[in-house]
Amino acid sequence: MDEGKMDENEWRYHGEGNKSLVVAHAQRCVVLRFLKFPPNRKKTSEEIFQHLQNIVDFGKNVMKEFLGENYVHCGEVVQLPLDFVKQLCLKIQCERPESRCDKDLDTLSGYALCLPNLARLQTYRFAEHRPILCVEIKPKCGFIPFSSDVTHEMKHKVCRYCMHQHLKVATGKWKQISKYCPLDLYSGNKQRMYFALKSLLQEAQNNLKIFKNGELIYGCKDARSPMTDWSELAHHLKPFFFPSNGLASGPHCTRAVIRELVRVITRVLLSGSDKGRAGALRSGPGLRGPPVCEASPFSRSLRCQGKNTPERSGLPKGCLLYKTLQVQMLDLLDIEGLYPLYRRVERYLEEFPEERKTLQIDGPYDEAFYQRLLDLSTEDDGTVAFALTKVQQYRVAMTAKDCSIMIALSPCLQDASSDQRPVVPSSRSRFAFSVSVLDLDLKPYESIPHQYKLDGKIVNYYLKTVHAKDATVMSTRFKESEDCTLVLHKV
Repeated sequence: MDEGKMDENEWRYHGEGNKSLVVAHAQRCVVLRFLKFPPNRKKTSEEIFQHLQNIVDFGKNVMKEFLGENYVHCGEVVQLPLDFVKQLCLKIQCERPESRCDKDLDTLSGYALCLPNLARLQTYRFAEHRPILCVEIKPKCGFIPFSSDVTHEMKHKVCRYCMHQHLKVATGKWKQISKYCPLDLYSGNKQRMYFALKSLLQEAQNNLKIFKNGELIYGCKDARSPMTDWSELAHHLKPFFFPSNGLASGPHCTRAVIRELVRVITRVLLSGSDKGRAGALRSGPGLRGPPVCEASPFSRSLRCQGKNTPERSGLPKGCLLYKTLQVQMLDLLDIEGLYPLYRRVERYLEEFPEERKTLQIDGPYDEAFYQRLLDLSTEDDGTVAFALTKVQQYRVAMTAKDCSIMIALSPCLQDASSDQRPVVPSSRSRFAFSVSVLDLDLKPYESIPHQYKLDGKIVNYYLKTVHAKDATVMSTRFKESEDCTLVLHKV
């Protein structure tokens, strides 16, 4: 990329989160990622460069080691002409969601991250002419806390995502509760995975987006977004998944196309052999407690049928979901057990503020940082070193809990023998695919108190509303059975 000849008209708005905004090049398979800040908060150019460089280093030295080289794309920091950045900011402003405009694009430093466009198939520098479909999934946390530090028994039964749904709907973040449960997706059981993916398609929220040739065709920006339309989605997907039953339109066609999409995504998620070092974490405590979430509609439907728990197939160890789950489980103590250790580190830093750099709170994220993450002991020896290791593991685990998986699919050409990429079959054709992970910024050290408060808020709201309501219903049923009188009539 020639930074000296940048034309804002060659770039288009691609999307944004809470802390960054992404634009994509119209022809080349690259994106630029800019940091965002509140209007009153300014950082120096040096601070912004270091922030971006830390993102690159963390991806390269930590997440690539855990997840595997083929899945993690670190990019590089580039410096752009300030005029280009300002003109680009003006050009894309009208496309930004209103709910995201509380923060401004960084137009003062000129620094950005240049990354491959993961909505495209990887290995190609320029956009191909064949159609590309990309599904972005934010799977969230795939296990129930196993730590003995958990004070609410409910946290050992219901996953964080399902509990949080109720609070989000109550506060107006979303209109209705999703049937998606991360434990179903991470189960490795195809039936549960189908149910999880269909639930995401029904209520996408910010956990699922679909792109066609780089353009967003399906997804929900906020609670004010219109309801997702399966028939419109099926119209976009027909060229990729023409139904095997020959139906060209109507609800049967829509269901057939959606079903085929879900099957292909499931196969891709269960595939993979890229070697990462997440296996180094297998000696940890392992997944304890129930393999299902009691709030999952799939689990509830099985209980209604008289079945206790669904079959748990388990994930293949080479697949990305398995590796992601292993990294998530670096959260060995839950936020309840972690918070006192965070306070121990804080007290130490208050006394010795100059030690912040030595402790690598803000980087550098190098091999030494990575090696310390592999210590899975939970015996607290009372030292700052133990507390710091658990804090850093928690930050990495939170990163894995909030990452996104990008699946790019393209129909195989007639002569696909020269195509080196993996292939997944569908009922009528085959797809070349690539799988990547994004949103791998290390979660801030300073966010731990917020996470502690939020956890308490989520659990307390769930206990006071949903669980209390369920208990009342059960109590009423019990009383009704007590008060029941059998009356016999003569015949």
